[in-house]
Amino acid sequence: MGSGSSANPNNCPQRLEKRRTLPDATHPAFKAAVLIQRWYRRYMARLEMRRRCTWRIFQSIEYSCEQDQIKLHNFFNYLMDHFTPRSSGERDFISRMFTEEENYRESELEKFCDYDSVEVPDSYTGPHLSFPLLPDHAAALVEAFKQKQQLHAHYVLRLLHETRKHLKQLPNINHVSTCYSEEVTVCGDLHGQLDDLFLIFYKNGLPSPEKSYVFNGDFVDRGKNSIEILIILFAFLLVYPKEVHLNRGNHEDHMVNLRYGFTKEVMQKYKGHGKKILKMIQNVFCWLPLATLIDQKVLILHGGVSDMTDLDLLENIERHKFVSVLRGKKKKKNRLMELRDMNGDSINSSMTSLSSSSATAPSMTDRMEFSQWVRKTVQEQLEKCRKLLEIESDSEDDDFTCATSVAMSKTESELSETWQTIQEEWKQIIDVLWSDPMPQEGCIVNTVRGGGCYFGPDVTEKLLQKYNLQFLIRSHECKPEGYEFCHSRKVLTIFSASNYYEIGSNRGAYVKLGPDLVPHFVQYQASKTAHTLSTRQRISRVEESAFRALREKLFAHTSDLISAFKAYDKDDTGLITLSNWATAVESVLHLGLPWRMLRPQLVCNTTNGMMEYKCWLDDLAIEKRSQEHIQSSMLEIIYRNRSNLETIFRIIDSDHSGLISFEEFQQTWKLFSSHMNLELTDDGIHDLARTIDFNKDGNIDFNEFLEAFRLIERSHSEDKTEPKPTPKSSKR
Repeated sequence: MGSGSSANPNNCPQRLEKRRTLPDATHPAFKAAVLIQRWYRRYMARLEMRRRCTWRIFQSIEYSCEQDQIKLHNFFNYLMDHFTPRSSGERDFISRMFTEEENYRESELEKFCDYDSVEVPDSYTGPHLSFPLLPDHAAALVEAFKQKQQLHAHYVLRLLHETRKHLKQLPNINHVSTCYSEEVTVCGDLHGQLDDLFLIFYKNGLPSPEKSYVFNGDFVDRGKNSIEILIILFAFLLVYPKEVHLNRGNHEDHMVNLRYGFTKEVMQKYKGHGKKILKMIQNVFCWLPLATLIDQKVLILHGGVSDMTDLDLLENIERHKFVSVLRGKKKKKNRLMELRDMNGDSINSSMTSLSSSSATAPSMTDRMEFSQWVRKTVQEQLEKCRKLLEIESDSEDDDFTCATSVAMSKTESELSETWQTIQEEWKQIIDVLWSDPMPQEGCIVNTVRGGGCYFGPDVTEKLLQKYNLQFLIRSHECKPEGYEFCHSRKVLTIFSASNYYEIGSNRGAYVKLGPDLVPHFVQYQASKTAHTLSTRQRISRVEESAFRALREKLFAHTSDLISAFKAYDKDDTGLITLSNWATAVESVLHLGLPWRMLRPQLVCNTTNGMMEYKCWLDDLAIEKRSQEHIQSSMLEIIYRNRSNLETIFRIIDSDHSGLISFEEFQQTWKLFSSHMNLELTDDGIHDLARTIDFNKDGNIDFNEFLEAFRLIERSHSEDKTEPKPTPKSSKR
């Protein structure tokens, strides 16, 4: 029988001796660990501070540009209110360029959407579409665009035509239920970044009866593939009309597209057919729904809400009338346009002579003055008609005149009520598309963007309670992680364009909602480069891009900065304190940035807390002025307003050819000269056009257009500096 023995633990003194105890606080290893931890925490805190500063720079500049866009629109409104056309040609041009475009009639849209007249050549190797679309067609488009292929204009126009027909049947607020699909995926801004859309489909799957999508606006602008994103989304919308839903964003607006690149992209890719495509897209945009409601509990809209948001009113608005939300707010019309609205186009021919010598019509807000003007105008026209027809005035005519005046007064009242209704509807739409949440209570005007409002937690709570909602989903703002909650998790911002400002600047995200309506987030980075960068490299790269944009902004305001600095430099020493520098810069740029914190990146050379501001401004120069024939002051003005000038040029360039005619140039400068107090005759403007037409092709491109501003500004400056002759004293 075998026997065994067990080891006695007491017989292992070696094990007891080898037991290790943790070092106390005085042990060198413990001290080293604490030092490393502190260093790492400080290091990460500094990186986070740099990231937040960079983020504020990008966001402040972005919102400043959006504010400039709305200021430009208001500038044109001002010009229109204070400019009286002298001829029918001027009137037609101004009306076509700068006034609200009504929706095209069906016959006009058929002309733009005459896809049958656009033949597909045999040499075309891109994707082909046949209608009605099938799932394979939409999937083939995705694969074709991955291969950098382009869809032919014939198919684009046909797709837009079918999309418009479908959108016209949809309500202003789409109603979606999770009962028909396992979950609903909500995507935010894409802004022409096709790789982000590809990645969403790769991770989440293509739209299908089991996979519903809501795309929450801002499909276009900024990125390089806006038209491809539209084509894909419209194709899936037609294939799965119950599973794919599109909301309108503030960039689904042809006035915004003129500034942020979509118009230019379409014209470059489709050239001869670009104008037709743009006109059709413009009309499709105005038919996009304004919001989506999931299970009657989750409201999805692009921007936000205000204390005036009324979902019942929003559902009944004729949304297609607001072709451009930026153009919705217009206060005045000239006398001829008022009469056209009330009496029809039949009177216009007889009113032409009157319009050339008349001032603009009184404002609709002054009803008595407006009523008197209407009566006077009608009587003048009746008198002209009598003279033409050789009919003497008698009692019957007087009765007719009185009756007409009463009718016109009634029409005036109806117009005033209609105008008030239009303003209320416009306010509802612009708040939905342009607003942002804020942490403070209340609702205030969004002066940062220039449109919409800032709404607080109380506004959100009031809306949720009124309509028995759980929370809101909105987009419109780039977020570092792709999504962000606010207002006690009652407002969710979702943003799907990764690397929006710069590679590595932010993640993209989408959110999935099941029947329980609990949000599940998926984040991603569409750029392969971003994955290879360390945290420090990524922040440094984004920071460099942000400060480059900020220096450009500072350079564009050189003259204003000099004036602000001189206010602190009473003795003209050329030196100011760093504190005064920060205050002066903010007073000029109004970006709300922590300038004292940013100062080490912007101001390198200081002595005893003082800086030479003139040398600093010279260092900001981003172009070698010695190589420019443009004066430094004029270079600054053109650089500062280049985006505005390019937008103006594209507005004038009605056929989007990249060229404007001498006639368009002449009419535009008449408009500008009335605002700039420049005395320019028709011959003078024509000579100016010929002077800047360097290639003598009879048209003006954008660079030549900029030259016109240089010449006018230089001439205007010379007139100001020219010494005035001293008047001779007369003896009495």
